[in-house]
Amino acid sequence: MKVIPLILMGCGGVGRQLLQHIVSCRSLHAKQGVHLRVVGVSDSKSLIIASDVKQKELDDNILAEVCRVKSDGSSLSKLTSLGESQVFSNSESRTKVLDIASILGKSTGLALVDCSASSETIGVLKEGVNLGCCVVLANKKPLTSTMEDYDKFVSYPRRIRHESTVGAGLPVISSINRIISSGDPIHRIVGSISGTLGYVMSEVEDGKPLSQVVKSAKSLGYTEPDPRDDLSGMDVARKALILARLLGKCIDLGSIKIESLYPEEMGPNKMSVEEFLNGGVVRLDNNIEERVKKASLNGNVLRYVCVIEGARCNVGIQELPKNSALGRLRGSDNVLEIYSRCYSQQPLVIQGAGAGNDTTAAGVLADILDIQDLFP
Repeated sequence: MKVIPLILMGCGGVGRQLLQHIVSCRSLHAKQGVHLRVVGVSDSKSLIIASDVKQKELDDNILAEVCRVKSDGSSLSKLTSLGESQVFSNSESRTKVLDIASILGKSTGLALVDCSASSETIGVLKEGVNLGCCVVLANKKPLTSTMEDYDKFVSYPRRIRHESTVGAGLPVISSINRIISSGDPIHRIVGSISGTLGYVMSEVEDGKPLSQVVKSAKSLGYTEPDPRDDLSGMDVARKALILARLLGKCIDLGSIKIESLYPEEMGPNKMSVEEFLNGGVVRLDNNIEERVKKASLNGNVLRYVCVIEGARCNVGIQELPKNSALGRLRGSDNVLEIYSRCYSQQPLVIQGAGAGNDTTAAGVLADILDIQDLFP
C-alpha cells in the first residue's frame, strides 16, 4: 500500500470538502493501493497534529469533527474529541509544521496541501520544499507573489501541483504544460476563468440589471461575502498571472491591466458591503445595460475575460462573437481558448465547471494522487 502523509493548511470551504472527499474515497483508494494519511490540519489560529506523525494519523472521526467545528465557524482549538492528537496555537504552528517536514520530508515524504487564501503560508511552503516536501496548491497567493517565490516553487516541477489554482478541477495547467513540453509554442490564451463573473455576464446578457444579478449571485453562494472581491477582477488577474508565468513571462500583478466593475468611490474603504448592495451597485446598472445593448447590435455578447498575448496580459470586459466558445458560455462554467502552432485556426477549448468547493477540492485530491510515485 502506497502511503501519502499530508498536512492540510486551510479549513475553509475547499479544505473541508477535501477532507470529506478523502474520507469518502477510502475504499476506492484502497483498491488503487494508496492511502492518504492526514497527519495535520491547520486553520489561521490553530494546528492539530497526530500524536506520532511517523506512524499515526488523524482518524476519520477526528476529520469529521474538524469539518463540523469549522462549518460552525469555530477555530480548531474548540475541538474536544481529539484522542491522543495535539493542538497548537498559531504562534507555534509554523515551527511544528516545519518540524514534521524535517522528519518526514526526506524519509516517508510529506505533501503540504494549501487550501487557504493566505499569503502567510508562502514561507512555510518554501521551507517545506527545501526539506524535500511536495506542495499541492489551491491557494493562488504563493504563485502570484514575487518572481523569486514563483521560481522557487516551479524549480521543483515534479514536486508541485497547482491545477486547482486556475479553473478549479479543469485540466488547464496540465494541458498547457503538455503543449509547452511538446515544443508547440502558445501565442494566445483567452478565457473566462471566474465562475462568478461568468454567471454575472451571462445573466446581464438576458436583460437583468447588474444589481439584481449581483444580489442573486451572492444569495446563491457564487460570490465572496463581499461581492466586490469578485467584481474587482483581482481573482481573475491572479489566475491570468499564473497562466502568463507558465508561458515564461516574468511579470507581476502590477503588469496586468485590470478592469474593475465598480469605481474606486465604491471600494471597501469607502462603502460597507450593505451600502454597496443597497445603494451603490444599482448605480452601475445603466452603464452595463448600454454596453450589453451595443454589443448585441454588433452581433456580440459581453464576457469578462483574461487575454494573454505577446507582452499583453489584460483582464476585463470584452465583446465576443455569440457563436464562439466564450460567447456561448452560460452560468458559472469556465472556458479557456488556447492558441498555438498546432491549435492556430481552431483553438484548444477547455470548458466545464470552474467554480465551487466540491469541484475545486476534487481537483486538489487528484493533484495529491498525481504525486504518489514520489512516495515510497
